[in-house]
Amino acid sequence: MRAAAALALSLPLTGCYVMQAAGGQLDVMARSRPIPRVLDDPTTPDATRSRLELAQQARAFAVLELALPDSGSYTSYADLGRPYAVWNVVATPEFSLVPLRWCFPVAGCVSYRGYFDEAAANAKAWQLAARGNDAIVEGVATYSTLGHLPDPLFSTMLGWSDTRLVGTIFHELAHERLYVSGDSGFNEAFASVVEHAGVRRWLAAQGRQKDLEAYERSRRRQAEFVQLLGRSRAALSHLYESTLPAPEMRIEKNREFGRLKFEYQGLRAQWAGFSGYDAWFARPLDNARLASVATYHDCVPGLERELAAAGSLPVFYARAESLAKLTREARRAAVCESSPSG
Repeated sequence: MRAAAALALSLPLTGCYVMQAAGGQLDVMARSRPIPRVLDDPTTPDATRSRLELAQQARAFAVLELALPDSGSYTSYADLGRPYAVWNVVATPEFSLVPLRWCFPVAGCVSYRGYFDEAAANAKAWQLAARGNDAIVEGVATYSTLGHLPDPLFSTMLGWSDTRLVGTIFHELAHERLYVSGDSGFNEAFASVVEHAGVRRWLAAQGRQKDLEAYERSRRRQAEFVQLLGRSRAALSHLYESTLPAPEMRIEKNREFGRLKFEYQGLRAQWAGFSGYDAWFARPLDNARLASVATYHDCVPGLERELAAAGSLPVFYARAESLAKLTREARRAAVCESSPSG
């Protein structure tokens, strides 16, 4: 997961959650330095310097070639001194794939709850689990404040491949281009479609044909991974709609997750041993983990069709803005796969 906009946009609320959000965001701002100043600093490591230069190139490409906002985002750099920018909590009921949602001003209702402190995120997940929910904590390397604040490039992003770093900048700037309050699935899919189109154009412009071919292979593997999870979600949805007693339903639920792990091994073999999703399967599987992936992918195929029909990014943006004016239900019916995701 990437976007954690609810953190910075919930400040009018009260309580410990908002205090940690406000404190965390203030700490990020205090750590941020203009990228030109970091590049001019003789103590800046060469590896950091090269990644910041790449980020500057990507941001310029996003503005000039992808018609994304020329905001203050990604003009500064923040060395966080930790592995993730934030930790997101995602939760579902034990026998449901519909994620719990939390509502905030501006950001609307979202299917995750973000924390700048890992221990606080774990405590919230444990609290939710104690109430009978499936709950997970996921480390997030970056997030968007939707243009309300100038988002920096985080140190947590520098170890990524070129395509992931560049794609993430496109993704987060796309959130600033269009964001629909209360519809996480549509927002993430819109940003993902812009990201993928942008990375393809960027690689082509760089003359990096082999990298473009590798990127397309990774996209195909991702689609097969999502389809695999989709089959399990369909089976679990059918199970949860049944009248089985809870103890038996729990057994069948665990059996389905076991089947999912087994089928992944077959898919992995088809990929000639590619292990990029092993870490995802190494962690305990539950409804919340499936819901987390669904938030990012259910609306992607429909929006990719919109992009293909539009023929250009500006026309696609206009079509997406028209969809944004619909009710959430009408919008999901128009472009999203049938799914319980939030």
